[in-house]
Amino acid sequence: MAGRSYGQFCGLARALEIVGERWALLIVRDLLVGPRRFTDLRRGLPRIPTNILSGRLKELEHAGVVRRRVLPRPAASVVYELTEYGRELDDIVLRLGRWGARTLGEPGPEDVVTPDSLVMALRATFSPEAAGGSRVSYELHVGETVVHAHVDGGVLKVGEGPLTGADLVLEAGPGLRRLMAGEIGPREAIETGAVRVTGDPALLDRFAGTFRIGPAPVTPSA
Repeated sequence: MAGRSYGQFCGLARALEIVGERWALLIVRDLLVGPRRFTDLRRGLPRIPTNILSGRLKELEHAGVVRRRVLPRPAASVVYELTEYGRELDDIVLRLGRWGARTLGEPGPEDVVTPDSLVMALRATFSPEAAGGSRVSYELHVGETVVHAHVDGGVLKVGEGPLTGADLVLEAGPGLRRLMAGEIGPREAIETGAVRVTGDPALLDRFAGTFRIGPAPVTPSA
């Protein structure tokens, strides 16, 4: 990383030297969900060249952000995980994700949604204040990707896979972003097929209020 130094004695410059390279923060994003094998990271970032993934992991290890650990038998495989220093990026990554979501627009035909990216998207958009004292569980399907979320008194627990007995099951496409951004209401989302639900449809109102994307920035007219 020394060859990519900004040459400035500045904390922000140093941070960008560590995690500002292409793919670095997405690797951190996935490791914030949990430890991952090299093959897991490769699967979650399908467009990253293998040599770039190896290089970024080495750089992050050298910077003290990531470490390798050998799992106990019978697995005995090597996983990558964030150090305590690396986990301090959690709030930064969530805030960046929330900030970027405001200008996402519609997904392109080749854009993918992975379990880790969806888990982090729910974490980034979760509003404890809006959740209040509610207790509700969701199962969310976006294409073939399935995650679940359990909200209890303003505390969120989210993970990959289905959830037995979820209060509301949502099957969503690109219209999910519009619902979370408040561009369409829950009733319209169901009526137009942007979201299909199994369970009490009224809970979709609660979902939309609990997981929110801020309004898009106002751009000057031409």
